[in-house]
Amino acid sequence: MKTVAIIQARMGSTRLPGKVLKVLGDKTVLAQVVSRVECFQGVQDIIIATTSDAQDDPIMAEANRLGVHCFRGSEQDVLARYYEAAKGIQADNVVRITSDCPLIDPQTSSEIIQKFTDSVCDYASNTLERTYPRGLDTEVFSFASLEVAHWEAVSNHDREHVTPYLYNNRKRFTCHSVVSYEGIEDYRWTLDTPEDWSLIKRIYDALYDPGSLFNWRDAAALMQKNPEWNMINQHVQQK
Repeated sequence: MKTVAIIQARMGSTRLPGKVLKVLGDKTVLAQVVSRVECFQGVQDIIIATTSDAQDDPIMAEANRLGVHCFRGSEQDVLARYYEAAKGIQADNVVRITSDCPLIDPQTSSEIIQKFTDSVCDYASNTLERTYPRGLDTEVFSFASLEVAHWEAVSNHDREHVTPYLYNNRKRFTCHSVVSYEGIEDYRWTLDTPEDWSLIKRIYDALYDPGSLFNWRDAAALMQKNPEWNMINQHVQQK
């Protein structure tokens, strides 16, 4: 069985344009995400899925520089983008990651991939119940389920957000929720606004060491030492 991680990325962002190519440490945000996804256990290949819009040419250039496959498709119909990318590489299973998560944690994501395999389900994630920080989001689903969603989902919401058709139809799709009991759900480690950037840059400035990866426990310990940091982006509303 071939499991492929697909990282969706685009330059357009209403609140922080060009965020995925901002420099974080010694790499772009996108490169940091790729470095972390490369450490996922159970993943055989990686694709960066961007749009066919000319403004996303720099993302394709970065993918080429990193030696990672790049698929280009619809900007708004992200479900179609995932389907075509997965179909083109003959994926049996897909791990969905977004490029605005430079703290994505390989151990956590690998555990979710393993839970998906062990549960023999159609979909598994740590997002059905919010017990992990935003920024560690990992979804795993079968290509067969993705194909059904692609051909049947009609709402703009389902097409844009890729997976709602799966977890909102649980009589048809078997879903497994992976939860944490660590009390870390209030942290916001995703990159969508200048405030998010301010926090993530502080975390990277304190913890990043080229050649090694810090994990979510390191970030949480740092946040506990600097509780005022939690206020930097707590007011940000998730879109």
